[in-house]
Amino acid sequence: MEILSPLESWTIVQMCMAAVFIYLYIIIITRLAGKRTFAKMTSIDFAVTIAMGSILADAVNKPVSSLMPAFVSLAVLAILQVVFSKILASSDSIEKLTTNTPILLMKDGIILEDNLRKSLVSRADLMGKLREANVLQTSQVKAVVFETTGDISVLHSTKDITIESVIMEDVGS
Repeated sequence: MEILSPLESWTIVQMCMAAVFIYLYIIIITRLAGKRTFAKMTSIDFAVTIAMGSILADAVNKPVSSLMPAFVSLAVLAILQVVFSKILASSDSIEKLTTNTPILLMKDGIILEDNLRKSLVSRADLMGKLREANVLQTSQVKAVVFETTGDISVLHSTKDITIESVIMEDVGS
């Protein structure tokens, strides 16, 4: 079976060298472009991170060819990330146009069924997130937010505390 055949020693050495070079390059790119380069702050950030991961995997797994295409591709994506991030930070209208809005799935212990449907989140997924957050009763839940990254944030407390408005200001109801 060819798919399980052992690798030649030189191929292993090339893969190790490629991994080291790519690792060092990631450090340089992250240092120059900033932490957001590989962050999951928006769905676009997430997609770019996946694209970068794919490029990196190809560069390490196929080291027989040049690493330059990977270096150039990563640099271009990092530059685009920086430019896009600066545009988002300076323009609320462009941010609203290009990024998703967090959506409220639960408020004050009440499940917002319409928002679950819009978000394509099942009740079972919601309950799983409540359990992960150590919620014992739905009455403890102040808010559950489906974030732009696809993460689900659970804000809960046993105390009678209201959520500060600034925390929820960009969340759609």
